[in-house]
Amino acid sequence: MPYEFLISDINRNISQKSIGTDKGLAKIGDGVVNLSYSVAKSIFLSKNSTNNKKVFRTGLKVNRNILSNALKNAGLKHFAKNRANSHDLADTVEAIIAYVWLSKKIKLNEIIDFLNKNLEGDLQVRSLEIISATKAFTNLLNHIKKLLPVK
Repeated sequence: MPYEFLISDINRNISQKSIGTDKGLAKIGDGVVNLSYSVAKSIFLSKNSTNNKKVFRTGLKVNRNILSNALKNAGLKHFAKNRANSHDLADTVEAIIAYVWLSKKIKLNEIIDFLNKNLEGDLQVRSLEIISATKAFTNLLNHIKKLLPVK
C-alpha cells in the first residue's frame, strides 16, 4: 500500500526544520524507533547469551536522553526547533527516522540490522545499555545523514 502521500506536504516545501519539527512524523517515528530498537536488542541479547538456547524478546521505549544525545553527537541538532529540550530533540530524531523510512530510503529491517550491529557490551546493565544505545543511534543518524536534505 503506498503511503508516500503522508510526506507529500513536507516534500513540497522541504527543509531540515520542516522534517525535524513535524509532530506527526515524530509520532510515527516513535513507533519505528521503539520497534527497531526492541527487535535489535532482542537479537543482540539472544545471540550474545551465555546460554545459547535462551531467546530474549524485549519491548522497550527508547529513553529520550539516548535519542537527544545521539542527535547532538551526529551534528543534526539544527533539524530541531530553537531552544529545544531533550524531549524536543528526541522528537526530532523520531521525525528524521520516520521521514527517511516513509521516503523509502531505508527499510525497517535495515534500521534493525544497523542498530543490532552497533550495539555492544552488557545491555542488561542499564548504564552500559544507555552508552551503547546512544552510540548505536548516533551511528544510525550518521549513516542516514546523506539521505536528508542539505537545507
